[in-house]
Amino acid sequence: MFFKFLFKAFAAIFIVSHTFDITMAIFDVAQHVVSAAAGVIHGRTAIDVNAAIAAMDLASYGIAELLLLMMETFLVSFCLKIISVVITVILYGRMIEIYCACSVAPIPLATMANKEWGQMGNNYIRGLLALGFQGFFLMVCVGIYTVLVNDMIISTTIHSAIFSVAAYTVMLCFAMMKSGALSKSVFNAH
Repeated sequence: MFFKFLFKAFAAIFIVSHTFDITMAIFDVAQHVVSAAAGVIHGRTAIDVNAAIAAMDLASYGIAELLLLMMETFLVSFCLKIISVVITVILYGRMIEIYCACSVAPIPLATMANKEWGQMGNNYIRGLLALGFQGFFLMVCVGIYTVLVNDMIISTTIHSAIFSVAAYTVMLCFAMMKSGALSKSVFNAH
């Protein structure tokens, strides 16, 4: 009984004193996976506007159609700027979540040697893995967005092209918001 207590005390002290190393190891593994995923994504999401405008015969449009096109472009541009801000907030929120999770790491890791409270530490490790691998799912979302935008066909109707870009960007924003829940479900973190 004494040796069991001594071993548990040693394990708890070791885990708590190496908390920073454990959390950094988890995020280093996740960063390696995210970097490998980023290396797979090729392509750009930029659209050559000059080539698209040259392909369309804007001179044949009437004043009403050009005004409608201008209003559509302005509306979609404004919405895309808002979505861009939302995506930036999602990414910064993820970073703040990582900092908050790492700042309290000694508390749940200290419970891992206890039989009754050990599940708290195990769930914390799963949560850290989910948080680290959320970046991987974000990279998958960006990769899918890149493929969709690169394969988009700018046809003679500019209206469909404008709304296609807007729809793809809304899907990117929605998928990025869901990446945390997906990562937690994969790692069974709650």
